[in-house]
Amino acid sequence: MTRPRAAAFAVAALVLTACLIALGVWQLERRAWKHDLIAKVEARIHAAPIAAPGPQAWPKIDMARDAYRRVRATGRFRHDRETLVQAVTERGAGFWVLTPLETPDFTLIVNRGFVPPDRRDAAARLQGNPAGPVSVTGLLRISEPGGGFLRSNDPVADRWYSRDIAGIAKARDIRNAAPYFIDADAAFNDGGYPVGGLTVVKFTDNHMVYALTWFGLALISLFFTWRLWRPGPRGSNMADI
Repeated sequence: MTRPRAAAFAVAALVLTACLIALGVWQLERRAWKHDLIAKVEARIHAAPIAAPGPQAWPKIDMARDAYRRVRATGRFRHDRETLVQAVTERGAGFWVLTPLETPDFTLIVNRGFVPPDRRDAAARLQGNPAGPVSVTGLLRISEPGGGFLRSNDPVADRWYSRDIAGIAKARDIRNAAPYFIDADAAFNDGGYPVGGLTVVKFTDNHMVYALTWFGLALISLFFTWRLWRPGPRGSNMADI
């Protein structure tokens, strides 16, 4: 290989190495951020509940700051406007029951919990639909617009694959609806349904694996850079060949 070509390859390999190291460092930074987020969420889900944020706080609702915060609200359920969202849980496939809770100041959509297919009809679980005032405690969740994987919500056909709060509020004509929803806790409902407390709080944490991968590739790149410039059998470089 001629010296100019070897030099070009070496420079390219060094640039590639720098990029790979930068990616590895970025993954380590992401790992630190993820661990901080996990610690904050763990603290939120075990903290004493606070009042569900009202209209003045809605513009400031933020995933990083508010998701999974324990909140409480009191009002009356509008069971006539409930929405079923397809779900797969530890109890199998079925539906989330999302019901508007009318409070004195706003309406809050509550994911009351899971029901199996044979309980999707509200008539099959009337015992669990209280008519009077109720207090609900649960975790604040951010809306899930659009739909599920490869499936879009279809309000006209009343098929829901994600908990799209804006879409559900529009379809059910729910006025002054909060832009978030609450996953109800495991408090027992008469008749056993819906089953609350099934929120899965889990975050993927593969950043160390990714970082080691990038750093490993950087070492390989450095090895090839060294091979380009290592002394030959007679003290010459590959660039002199």
